[in-house]
Amino acid sequence: MYTTYLFDFDYTLADAGEGIVLCFHLTFDALGHKRASDEEIRKTIGWTLGEAYTHLTGITDHERILQFRKIYRAFADVHMTEHTQLLPETIPVLTELKRRGKKLGVVTTKYRYRICEAVEKFSLHGLFDCIVGGEDVSAAKPDPEGLNLICEKLGVKKSEVLYIGDCDVDAIAAERAGIDFAGVTTGTTTHEEFAQYPHRKIMSNLTELL
Repeated sequence: MYTTYLFDFDYTLADAGEGIVLCFHLTFDALGHKRASDEEIRKTIGWTLGEAYTHLTGITDHERILQFRKIYRAFADVHMTEHTQLLPETIPVLTELKRRGKKLGVVTTKYRYRICEAVEKFSLHGLFDCIVGGEDVSAAKPDPEGLNLICEKLGVKKSEVLYIGDCDVDAIAAERAGIDFAGVTTGTTTHEEFAQYPHRKIMSNLTELL
């Protein structure tokens, strides 16, 4: 029996794909890069911005990555929350888990303040006991630092925790943290791709948690 349910954000609780794609296009335009396709960009959701930029451009220069991140963040501050929508099952599932007395948290590569904007936009106040974002850790997923940190903050044993995510970096992070994992195929990772990682469940959507 799990006392604590931790979630990734993009493609797990919400669909920010439209906003992410838009911000990549605007940033690539600003830097004079050829645009990547929408599909290529969506496949990098869940990665760090630097990893996604390098994957899409082949550029590894640290200063150019920092420049990309700075410009992308400026566009995201304007467009991201506006173009983010919760998945249909998110509020019903979170509300029911909370009614059952479960602790809920978010561990994401996205900035924590961006998740707080979503909390405001969708009136999710009181549902999350803790949020760990990209600015709270020195190493992003699949490093387990974020999961370790939130367990410490919540004061829970790892044996009581289930982490739910939509991509392979979530599965790897959970394995490295020693936490049970459930995959959800609301992103770009398939059931077959999830099956190669340790998991308690592979779900088509979050309602299967209940």
